[in-house]
Parts: sequence; structure tokens; C-alpha cells
Amino acid sequence: MIIIKTKQEIEMMKRAGIILANVHKEIAKIIKPGISTYEIDQFVEEYLKKHNATPEQKGYHGYPYATCASVNDEICHGFPRKEPLKDGDIVTIDMVVNLDGWLADSAWSYGVGNISDEAKKLLDVTKKALYLGIEKAVIGNRIGDISYAVQSYVESQGLSVVRDFVGHGIGKNMHEDPQVPHFGRPGRGPRLTEGMVLTIEPMVNIGKFECTVDDNQWTARTIDGKLSAQYEHTLAITKDGPIILTDQENI
Repeated sequence: MIIIKTKQEIEMMKRAGIILANVHKEIAKIIKPGISTYEIDQFVEEYLKKHNATPEQKGYHGYPYATCASVNDEICHGFPRKEPLKDGDIVTIDMVVNLDGWLADSAWSYGVGNISDEAKKLLDVTKKALYLGIEKAVIGNRIGDISYAVQSYVESQGLSVVRDFVGHGIGKNMHEDPQVPHFGRPGRGPRLTEGMVLTIEPMVNIGKFECTVDDNQWTARTIDGKLSAQYEHTLAITKDGPIILTDQENI
């Protein structure tokens, strides 16, 4: 069942989204060779505490950290660790912020130091794919219109879209209906209506789209060891078009 949010509820989610967006902006300032994803995770937890928010994914089905930190060939759900990041790495930091019971979800990929041209292209394409998907998140369109916009652009650039993990509705619960795949055909799936709140979060690989999961039962990585990136926003469907609740640019 798709849960429609009121304007007031969307505003509550936006407050969580502003905190989350500011966290990502702070991460961008400190991420560099030598810092560890464990240190980033500790920073995020302290930041949220100072702003009276909590990390929703900590404890979710036993997940032990405030963030997911996925490095290089890790697609998603990477565990923060104390090993320092190296020049040329790419890392995706994904988190869900809970403020007064309302959630916001956003992932961002970062280059560490000097990254390769191949990695730069991956980050650029993945981010553009996110915003192309958001452009299709308007009343009257269908979920498949978002999916197709993402997939068609990514594949036109010679990259691949992960199938195993998708976007989703969000509100008081981290995962609500509808699912939002980043691949598919236009004109298919649930129709978008005012008050829906969902995430668009393409995960894009340089190589094959298939993944494997580590022994920790969480961390997914590319089957061929090639790089993966992800960008994600939480957005609300409104009569004035999509409103990005985790926007980093207008805060």
C-alpha cells in the first residue's frame, strides 16, 4: 500500500532531509586520503546527536553502524572500517536520518584525492542519471518512466545499472511501497500522485550489473571487481513538480 503524505508530514521529512544534506556537505569537507570510513561513521553519529536526530539504519535488522560506507567495487551496504582510504578510491556514504519519527534517505559518492578519468566518468554519469530520474517524478507519470530515464542514459554511456537494489517509498518507515527500479520500460508501474514520497538511488557499475554479497550478509559488490557508484535523494511528488527533500544545494 502506498502511503500518501500530507504537506505537514512532507515538511517534517524535509527537516530530516536538511540535516542529512548538511551531513553530506560536511563529509565532503573532511574526506581525503588517510581518513577511515569508521571515522566518517563516528562523525555522522555525533553530528546527528547534536541535531537531535538519530541514524535510522543503526540496528535495522541488526545492522551495526550509522552509515553504509561502500568503497570501490562495493555497490552498497559496506561496513565502515578503520582501514584508511587511499588516493584514487571512491566511496559511497549512505544514511537514513530520523528526526521526530520522520525519515530522510540519501547516498552520495565521493572521490578520494585524485581519481582516475574512468572513476570521474562513473560519478558524473551516476549523478546525472539520478537527476534525469527525478525529472520524470511528476504527477501522472509512472514509476517505469523514472526507471527508463535512468537506465537508458546509463547504458548510452556504456555503463550498467544494478538490478538487485531499488529505490522505495519512505516516511515513518525506511522502506515503503512503491519500489522504484532503475531499469525498466516507460509507462509501467504505479502512477505518481501528489503526496507520494520516494527515493531514487541508481547504483551504476563500470562493468557488469550483477553482484555478489559478502559473508557478512550485507555488503554487495560487483561480480567482476570493477567500480560502482551511487547517488540518492528523497523526494516528494507535488503539484509543482518533485521537491528534493535531501537537496544539498538550496540549504
